Amino acid sequence: MVFLRLGLTSFGGPVAHLGYFQHEFVQRRRWLTEAQFADLVALAQFLPGPSSSQVNLSIGYLRAGLPGALLAWAGFTLPSVFLLWGFALWLGAWPQTESGWLSGLKVAAVAVVAHAVAGMWRSLVTTPLQQALALGSAATLLVWGILGGSPWAQVVVLLACGLVGWRWLDAPPVTAAPLGGGPSRRTGTLLLLLAAGLLLTLPLLAGWGAGWELLDLTYRAGALVFGGGHVVLPLLQSEMVPGWVTHTDFLAGYGAANAVPGPLFTFASYLGAVQRHLPAWSGLLIATLGIFLPGALLILGALPHWSALARQTWARRALLGLNAGVVGLLLAALYDPVFVEGVRGPGHLALALLTYAALSVARLPAWAAVLACAALGWAFV
Repeated sequence: MVFLRLGLTSFGGPVAHLGYFQHEFVQRRRWLTEAQFADLVALAQFLPGPSSSQVNLSIGYLRAGLPGALLAWAGFTLPSVFLLWGFALWLGAWPQTESGWLSGLKVAAVAVVAHAVAGMWRSLVTTPLQQALALGSAATLLVWGILGGSPWAQVVVLLACGLVGWRWLDAPPVTAAPLGGGPSRRTGTLLLLLAAGLLLTLPLLAGWGAGWELLDLTYRAGALVFGGGHVVLPLLQSEMVPGWVTHTDFLAGYGAANAVPGPLFTFASYLGAVQRHLPAWSGLLIATLGIFLPGALLILGALPHWSALARQTWARRALLGLNAGVVGLLLAALYDPVFVEGVRGPGHLALALLTYAALSVARLPAWAAVLACAALGWAFV
């Protein structure tokens, strides 16, 4: 029940979620030591996938094995999935013409993403070379989009940033404390191979039907997004807009995802519910499975190998480059589609600036900002 309570009350995104977990499982229940919790967080940051969900899943596994992991994931994730499914049903009942509250949600997305980019820039882009990587990644992706784009553009850019980081960035080695209680090394290796195998084989199965294609594109987004949370936005946008969902539905759902508790990766569940090629319920199930499965396989597979890997300086260097590329990727998405679709005039720009100020200066929670923008849009547009 503790994971369900967290799933119903954990607003604020991945960083806030980790704060809730630390209070609940380290300070209050003492399921983990501070060192073990820090080790889990470091591992989740190193791997692709939703970091807070991966920490949540790992805590459940270390506490009660695979059943504990599944229950922990369900309790923390399903409330957000059902809330966004309800929003998708409500959105489908409205006329397709854009209403004021929908415009407000799109403006809120501009402010929320800008706030996320600013925070990630401060924490992840700390050297001139990282700044060059972030800005260069953003410029490359924007130009690539003008020239026609490619679903693999983000992957190529991130790989290039990782290689640059491995070759030219400096990072001190990290000594990780052994966690204990995870899968065996053999099981961990098999899980990592399964994650990689699915990434390679699902594109070959995408031609079998819309369900396989949706599973492929959501799995690929979940397997390749470093940083979690907001960073999944550009990967899903490049895969699903406009072929699966409209720009308006995409940004409205992203705004709603910031107003509900739980992991932001459930935004993919919403997209599965509003897409146009499958029944809503099957799209929801496939997208939820696709977006969360790679992160689960990777975190459980990496647990028994983490202590050795974290001590490798080359891995930390590559991660610094990847982090800079992630910020650039999100910076490009902030302009297109978020700003291009969300700001249609001086009034929208003014509301976006005020909302950004409320988030960054007044520390207004993201969910409150989203609801306020929707209400103002409804009242004045």
